[in-house]
Amino acid sequence: MRRLNRTQTTQGRQRGISLLESLIALVVAALGILGIVGVQLRTLTDTQTTVRREQAIRLIEDLSERMKVNPNAMANMSTYVSGWDTPSSAGKDCSSAACTSSELAAYDLAQWKAFIRSNLPLGDANLFIASGETEASNRRQLGVMIRWRENERKGAESNYLSAINAAADSGDAASCGEGYTCHLQYIPISARCAPYKGTSPARYFCPG
Repeated sequence: MRRLNRTQTTQGRQRGISLLESLIALVVAALGILGIVGVQLRTLTDTQTTVRREQAIRLIEDLSERMKVNPNAMANMSTYVSGWDTPSSAGKDCSSAACTSSELAAYDLAQWKAFIRSNLPLGDANLFIASGETEASNRRQLGVMIRWRENERKGAESNYLSAINAAADSGDAASCGEGYTCHLQYIPISARCAPYKGTSPARYFCPG
């Protein structure tokens, strides 16, 4: 029977230790790579959320500019009021024909909601008259809440991040809804037309 000397036994043990060290190094390297990938995915998610929120802000600014172009948007604030999943009918095509201020408001709202659906995933908007402005002739703000679907959940719960609720003048709550991320903003309505009550019904004088 052949007997191994001490030198051969020591070399065999050293080779086994080297293999174990290599396996440990691979595990540590794999954990480090997984950590880096997790950080990158988190950064990508935050970036997407920021980009979509910026899109929502720009869309609200677009609606504000449309209302400034409308010569009498303040008197037609009720035309802009629209809930979630409410189809907006453009009515008359104001891009090719002359429209009244109410027809222009309906046309702008329909076009604007179509832009939301095309720019945000499952995008939708809820427009409401701000709570507290109970006097119809003195209303100056329109609440706008835009929502879209995100991939990020809040823990193990079924709802997503950034749930927002706002009170409307009608007494109903404009709620973001479960499964969506929302952005809420109020648009101040500027009066370009002054009422002239010397006639019945009252007419509006729009300078410029």
